[in-house]
Amino acid sequence: MEATQISTQERVKEKGRGLPLPPFKKFKGKKWLKRAVIVLAALAALWFFFLRPKGTDPAARMGQYTAQPVSLQDLTEAVSGTGTVTPIDSYYLKPLATGEVLEAPFEVGDRVEKGQLLYRLDAKDAEMNIQQAELSLRQAQMAYDDLAGGMSPSASAAGVVQQVHVRKGDLVSPGTPIADISDTSTLWVTLPFHSADAAGITPGQSAQVTISGTMEVLPGTVESVSSADLVGSGGALTRQVRVRVSNPGALTAGHSATAVVGEAACAAPGQFEENSRQTVVAQVSGEITALHVTAGSQVSAGTALASIGGDAAGTALSNAAMGVESARLALQRAQDALDNYTITAPISGTVIEKNIKAGDNVNNIESGALAVIYDLSYLKLEMNISELDLGKIQEGQLVDITADAIPGQVFTGRVDRLSINGTTTNGFTTYPATILLEDYGGLNPGMNVSADIIVKQVKNALSVPAAAVQRGDTVLVPLEGCLSEDGSTVIDPAKTEERTVTLGSGDGEFVEITSGLEEGETVLVPAQSMDGMAGGMGAAMAPAGG
Repeated sequence: MEATQISTQERVKEKGRGLPLPPFKKFKGKKWLKRAVIVLAALAALWFFFLRPKGTDPAARMGQYTAQPVSLQDLTEAVSGTGTVTPIDSYYLKPLATGEVLEAPFEVGDRVEKGQLLYRLDAKDAEMNIQQAELSLRQAQMAYDDLAGGMSPSASAAGVVQQVHVRKGDLVSPGTPIADISDTSTLWVTLPFHSADAAGITPGQSAQVTISGTMEVLPGTVESVSSADLVGSGGALTRQVRVRVSNPGALTAGHSATAVVGEAACAAPGQFEENSRQTVVAQVSGEITALHVTAGSQVSAGTALASIGGDAAGTALSNAAMGVESARLALQRAQDALDNYTITAPISGTVIEKNIKAGDNVNNIESGALAVIYDLSYLKLEMNISELDLGKIQEGQLVDITADAIPGQVFTGRVDRLSINGTTTNGFTTYPATILLEDYGGLNPGMNVSADIIVKQVKNALSVPAAAVQRGDTVLVPLEGCLSEDGSTVIDPAKTEERTVTLGSGDGEFVEITSGLEEGETVLVPAQSMDGMAGGMGAAMAPAGG
């Protein structure tokens, strides 16, 4: 029994490849058999998962890879996308006024320049509105000027202040007297002359005027002679002669005088009259905030006598100023509205549509576009750039553009603008790039196109198929005995080496190797990847609709 136990343990060691089992002294019947089955199952699992040779049948593994040479070729790295080409600018001409179209001197297909007349509408109503607005502005300005002038009541003519009726702090209203002013620089005296003597007197004759009381003689001038006879004292007929005298400074309206004209003397004395007399009154309500004259002050025409202010006056003046501004704005709106009756081209371009002609009536609310203008000097394409590619895109980069509608032609554009106003959808953000095409051949606005933005171009780059790169930076290099004699077939996939490489640019199909490989070496590419590449290239080269 002891020998049997040792022999069994040694056999188990051999099957378990060196994994000893604890010795046991004695096996009895079914219990021994059960334990043996468990041990064998564990050893089988260990062999299957950890110790069995990797891979399957070597013949099958040979077909999993194809050998590809490390070669020099030109690589173009691009960011691709699709979109629709549109004009660089377009304008849908809509009316801003209502009326009959008098002129529309253009047709579809015409080239028009910015500012060129396209439509002229009947503007009679607008012109009348301007006239009414101008009248309202003049009225508002006059009201303001009168109110502003009323804040500083002033003399209408030169003279001497005879009396001031108000004091500082007084409240006044329109019509309240402010001051009396008389002009005594020139005095007038009206004298009766006998009708026979008056018949020989004419305006402009010199007169000798004698001041009563002082008997001072002053020169005078006949201003007028009455043509009607009056009955004087004693029944004598007389006529009134008006004589003007320059005041030497001391005369007043209370003095009297006589006069001699030529040889004729007046029949009775007369009293001097002032040249003018005025009472200046308030034109606005308010408070007398200042007095600028006193009785006896010499003033000229326009001299301010006082200042009127206070809250009421300030409010009235502000309201008047707002009235002027409101009227001015109304006039500006009316003038701007007149401009809407002459419609010019907002951009230079080609007329694509003309929907209204001379004689039609347009409505600024109901009418649609009068015409459509395209600026076709360039076409543009809006293309969405992934956030992952955003750092690769710069203004000025070349763009290859193709269209299914024009097979076989490649058009060249440039990146004009890259916006940072991104759009996020399902956690993924894209940014719009604007691409301009100057030479666009047969492309028309609205066509769908594909675009490749050329990010980088490398000449004679050391390259391998992109599918050969595993885990980001390793490739599988065949060692001696891995390939057939002609180097085209993998005969021993076990004889390979994983090599770390440094990657450069790529075009999606091939990738540049900047270190880790040399020209002439070979890499292994999964056969399935190569089939996918071939299928993908075949699909890309297939004709549209095929």
